[in-house]
Amino acid sequence: MHLKKVIIGQDRFPTREAYPFNLPFLQKTPCIPFRTPVTLFTGENGTGKSTLLLALCRRCNIHIWEGQSKTRCETNPYEHLLHRVLDIEWTNGSVPGSFFSPELFRNFTQLVDEWASTSPELLEYFGGKSLITQSHGQSCMSFFKSRYKIKGLHFLDEPEAALSPKSQLELLNVITEMSSAGHAQFIISTHSPILMSCTNAVLYNFSSSAIEPLSYKETEHYRVYRDFFRKNE
Repeated sequence: MHLKKVIIGQDRFPTREAYPFNLPFLQKTPCIPFRTPVTLFTGENGTGKSTLLLALCRRCNIHIWEGQSKTRCETNPYEHLLHRVLDIEWTNGSVPGSFFSPELFRNFTQLVDEWASTSPELLEYFGGKSLITQSHGQSCMSFFKSRYKIKGLHFLDEPEAALSPKSQLELLNVITEMSSAGHAQFIISTHSPILMSCTNAVLYNFSSSAIEPLSYKETEHYRVYRDFFRKNE
């Protein structure tokens, strides 16, 4: 365990009327404890899972491999300020880590390929193959298997979007093995019932006004899949 708790400084919000500070869970949840090496954020789209994940990552000084910024028709001056009102408690001091999301991972693979053009040995770290020449799901698994062997705090934002069900099971095995080894802690935003089944993980529900823990079978995602398969047996 590396990250012990995040405290949401509600008295330091620059506004309560604009995103993300108008999200109900931010206004109703004073802190979130991390009690196990794997924490899962679950809930419907738009509830703020990814927003908090990104802010936590920035607050922990973990680099996010983003591409070039694009011009937008509307701007929000508060959009990227959430990390400034978060206070964190470490178990034994800060650690390095990583951030993964399927949409940003392509930027990372392109950078790795550029670096490997002059330092081919770099690819040995990812199994000896260029990440770009593999399918999206295969390159993601190469990254997971290499990166999560390293001590750190690892954030994943809906990784299932890039993975088949079989690959999700493979990722689940990687997370279970690496978290049990004691060097890696994972905080994951997900809609995947497969990843939510992670043994000894804590699940936090973002679909109510305040963040609250719940069991695997209490999640809406589990119930939707269960009912679907029962209906189609």
